[in-house]
Amino acid sequence: MPSGKKSKQARRVAAAAPPPVQSKGSARRRQASPRVLAAAGGVVVLVVLGIVLGLVFAGGGDSSGIPKGTPTVGSVATGLPGAADVEALYKGIPQDGLYLGSALAPVQMVMYIDLQCPFCQNYETTVMPTVVRKYVRTGKVRVKVEPWAFIGPDSTRGQHAMFAAAKQNKAWNFAEILYLNQQTENTGWLDDSMLAQAAASIPGLNVVKLFADKDSGDVKSAASDVDASAQANNVTGTPTVFVGKNGTKPKRVGAASAVPDLAQTTAALDAAAQQ
Repeated sequence: MPSGKKSKQARRVAAAAPPPVQSKGSARRRQASPRVLAAAGGVVVLVVLGIVLGLVFAGGGDSSGIPKGTPTVGSVATGLPGAADVEALYKGIPQDGLYLGSALAPVQMVMYIDLQCPFCQNYETTVMPTVVRKYVRTGKVRVKVEPWAFIGPDSTRGQHAMFAAAKQNKAWNFAEILYLNQQTENTGWLDDSMLAQAAASIPGLNVVKLFADKDSGDVKSAASDVDASAQANNVTGTPTVFVGKNGTKPKRVGAASAVPDLAQTTAALDAAAQQ
C-alpha cells in the first residue's frame, strides 16, 4: 500500500500535468502555451524525484537507465512496429547530425518539431516520405530538423535522445520510429523504456552510447540553441517549416497558425529550385 506521502506526491504530479491535447484533424498546429511552459519545470522536478525514489525502493535498473535486456546495438529484428519501413526510407541517404541529404543540394528545408506533437507526427508520416523520396534522395533538397521541446517532460526526454542519436547520424531514423509509435501527449509515454526501444529499432545505432550522450553538456547546449533559434525565427508552434535556395534565408511555408500540407510543401521546394 502506498504511503500517504507518496500518494500526496502522486496527486501533485497529476494536478501539475496539463491535460493531453488530442488532434481533431484540423489544420491548426500545436502552439506553445505559456501555461504549459511554466508548469513543465515543476513537473520535471517531481518526475525526476519520483524516478529516484522508485529506484531506491524498488532497486531496479542500472545507473545508465537502460532497461535490462535491451540490445547494445539496434536492429530491425529487435525493433518497434515500423522499424523496417524507417530503415528502408532513410537507407543510403547521407545524414550529418541533424541534416538529411547532400550538402550540395540546391534547396534547403528547415523543420521545427516536437517529438510528442500529434501534428508533427501527421506531417512526418504523410508529407515527409514524399519529400524524402522525391527531393532528398535525388539530391535536390537537404533538410535540417530542429528538435524543440515545449509541450512537456516527454518532449525534453525525446529531444535530448534525438540529439544523442544525431551524434551517430541517426537522428531522422530515431524521430520517425517514435512518430510511428507515438502515444498521447504528457502521459509519460516517452520514458527510458520507450527511448531504449526506439534506439534498439535502428540498425547500427549504439544504444549504450545514446544513453550516455543524451545527458551530456553538449546535448543540453544544443537544446538551448534550438530555443534561441525558435525565438529568433518567431516559431511559436510545431511543425514549423522553412524553405529556401541554399545560401539564402529560408521562408516560412504556409500560414503561421497552420500546418503546411504536401501541396504547399512541394510548391515551396519547386519554387526555391527555380530561384
